[in-house]
Amino acid sequence: MSMGEAGSNFEEINVTPLTDVFLVLLVIMILIAPLIDKSELKIKPPETQNAKKDDESKGIFIDVDETGQIAINGRFVPSNEPAVIKEKIEEQLKKLGKKDVACTVNADAESKQKDIVAIMQAAAEAGIKRMRVATQQAGSY
Repeated sequence: MSMGEAGSNFEEINVTPLTDVFLVLLVIMILIAPLIDKSELKIKPPETQNAKKDDESKGIFIDVDETGQIAINGRFVPSNEPAVIKEKIEEQLKKLGKKDVACTVNADAESKQKDIVAIMQAAAEAGIKRMRVATQQAGSY
Protein backbone atom coordinates (compact mmCIF):
# COMPACT_ATOMS: atom_id res chain seq x y z
CA MET A 1 0.00 0.00 0.00
CA SER A 2 1.59 3.22 -1.16
CA MET A 3 1.02 6.47 0.71
CA GLY A 4 2.45 8.63 -2.03
CA GLU A 5 5.76 10.23 -2.47
CA ALA A 6 7.09 12.66 0.09
CA GLY A 7 7.62 15.40 -2.50
CA SER A 8 4.19 15.21 -4.20
CA ASN A 9 1.93 18.29 -4.39
CA PHE A 10 -1.42 18.47 -2.64
CA GLU A 11 -4.33 18.15 -4.96
CA GLU A 12 -6.58 21.18 -5.30
CA ILE A 13 -9.30 21.70 -2.70
CA ASN A 14 -12.79 21.29 -4.11
CA VAL A 15 -14.56 24.64 -3.56
CA THR A 16 -17.76 23.70 -5.35
CA PRO A 17 -19.69 22.79 -2.15
CA LEU A 18 -18.55 26.03 -0.50
CA THR A 19 -19.70 28.04 -3.52
CA ASP A 20 -23.06 26.26 -3.45
CA VAL A 21 -23.59 27.18 0.20
CA PHE A 22 -22.78 30.84 -0.47
CA LEU A 23 -25.14 30.96 -3.42
CA VAL A 24 -27.97 29.47 -1.35
CA LEU A 25 -27.34 32.08 1.39
CA LEU A 26 -27.32 34.84 -1.22
CA VAL A 27 -30.66 33.67 -2.65
CA ILE A 28 -32.19 33.55 0.85
CA MET A 29 -31.02 37.09 1.60
CA ILE A 30 -32.36 38.36 -1.73
CA LEU A 31 -35.76 36.82 -1.01
CA ILE A 32 -35.98 38.15 2.57
CA ALA A 33 -34.70 41.70 1.95
CA PRO A 34 -37.94 43.08 0.40
CA LEU A 35 -39.96 41.78 3.35
CA ILE A 36 -38.12 44.05 5.78
CA ASP A 37 -39.78 47.47 5.70
CA LYS A 38 -37.72 49.86 7.79
CA SER A 39 -40.28 52.69 7.67
CA GLU A 40 -42.79 50.61 9.61
CA LEU A 41 -40.65 49.97 12.68
CA LYS A 42 -42.72 49.58 15.79
CA ILE A 43 -41.43 51.31 18.87
CA LYS A 44 -41.81 50.58 22.54
CA PRO A 45 -41.74 53.66 24.73
CA PRO A 46 -38.69 53.82 26.95
CA GLU A 47 -39.02 53.03 30.62
CA THR A 48 -37.52 55.08 33.39
CA GLN A 49 -37.13 54.61 37.12
CA ASN A 50 -37.06 58.27 38.18
CA ALA A 51 -39.56 60.02 35.96
CA LYS A 52 -40.40 63.62 36.75
CA LYS A 53 -44.04 64.55 36.24
CA ASP A 54 -44.76 67.74 34.33
CA ASP A 55 -47.56 70.19 34.89
CA GLU A 56 -50.31 68.95 32.57
CA SER A 57 -51.70 72.46 32.00
CA LYS A 58 -48.57 73.78 30.27
CA GLY A 59 -47.39 72.97 26.79
CA ILE A 60 -48.74 70.92 23.94
CA PHE A 61 -49.44 67.23 24.43
CA ILE A 62 -49.79 64.99 21.39
CA ASP A 63 -51.15 61.46 21.80
CA VAL A 64 -50.75 58.77 19.14
CA ASP A 65 -52.58 55.45 19.35
CA GLU A 66 -51.60 52.16 17.71
CA THR A 67 -53.63 52.92 14.57
CA GLY A 68 -51.93 56.28 14.03
CA GLN A 69 -54.88 58.39 15.23
CA ILE A 70 -53.60 61.67 16.67
CA ALA A 71 -54.99 63.89 19.43
CA ILE A 72 -53.50 67.29 20.28
CA ASN A 73 -54.29 68.43 23.83
CA GLY A 74 -57.17 65.95 23.94
CA ARG A 75 -58.76 66.94 20.62
CA PHE A 76 -58.67 64.49 17.73
CA VAL A 77 -56.98 65.57 14.51
CA PRO A 78 -59.11 64.63 11.47
CA SER A 79 -56.15 63.80 9.23
CA ASN A 80 -52.61 62.50 9.62
CA GLU A 81 -51.31 64.83 6.92
CA PRO A 82 -48.32 66.88 8.12
CA ALA A 83 -49.95 70.16 6.98
CA VAL A 84 -53.07 69.47 9.07
CA ILE A 85 -50.98 68.49 12.10
CA LYS A 86 -48.90 71.66 11.73
CA GLU A 87 -52.07 73.79 11.50
CA LYS A 88 -53.53 72.24 14.68
CA ILE A 89 -50.25 72.76 16.56
CA GLU A 90 -50.17 76.41 15.47
CA GLU A 91 -53.75 76.81 16.77
CA GLN A 92 -52.67 75.44 20.15
CA LEU A 93 -49.67 77.81 20.20
CA LYS A 94 -52.01 80.77 19.62
CA LYS A 95 -54.30 79.59 22.45
CA LEU A 96 -51.36 79.35 24.85
CA GLY A 97 -50.04 82.73 23.75
CA LYS A 98 -46.44 81.65 24.29
CA LYS A 99 -43.60 81.11 21.89
CA ASP A 100 -41.36 78.98 24.10
CA VAL A 101 -43.66 75.99 24.60
CA ALA A 102 -42.57 72.38 24.98
CA CYS A 103 -44.31 69.68 22.97
CA THR A 104 -44.68 66.24 24.53
CA VAL A 105 -45.38 63.22 22.31
CA ASN A 106 -47.06 60.32 24.09
CA ALA A 107 -47.09 57.39 21.68
CA ASP A 108 -48.62 53.97 22.14
CA ALA A 109 -46.21 51.04 22.26
CA GLU A 110 -47.69 49.74 18.99
CA SER A 111 -47.57 53.06 17.09
CA LYS A 112 -45.38 53.37 14.01
CA GLN A 113 -42.17 55.32 13.98
CA LYS A 114 -43.08 57.16 10.79
CA ASP A 115 -46.13 58.65 12.55
CA ILE A 116 -44.01 59.99 15.41
CA VAL A 117 -41.40 61.41 13.02
CA ALA A 118 -44.13 63.15 10.97
CA ILE A 119 -45.55 64.70 14.15
CA MET A 120 -42.16 65.90 15.34
CA GLN A 121 -41.37 67.37 11.94
CA ALA A 122 -44.73 69.19 11.79
CA ALA A 123 -44.15 70.54 15.31
CA ALA A 124 -40.70 71.82 14.34
CA GLU A 125 -42.17 73.54 11.27
CA ALA A 126 -44.83 75.14 13.49
CA GLY A 127 -42.09 76.71 15.61
CA ILE A 128 -41.73 74.23 18.48
CA LYS A 129 -38.13 74.16 19.65
CA ARG A 130 -38.43 71.83 22.64
CA MET A 131 -39.69 68.31 21.97
CA ARG A 132 -40.14 65.56 24.54
CA VAL A 133 -41.12 61.93 24.28
CA ALA A 134 -43.19 60.64 27.19
CA THR A 135 -41.93 57.56 29.00
CA GLN A 136 -43.71 55.05 31.13
CA GLN A 137 -42.71 54.34 34.71
CA ALA A 138 -41.20 50.85 34.95
CA GLY A 139 -43.68 48.39 36.44
CA SER A 140 -46.69 50.69 35.99
CA TYR A 141 -48.42 48.68 33.29
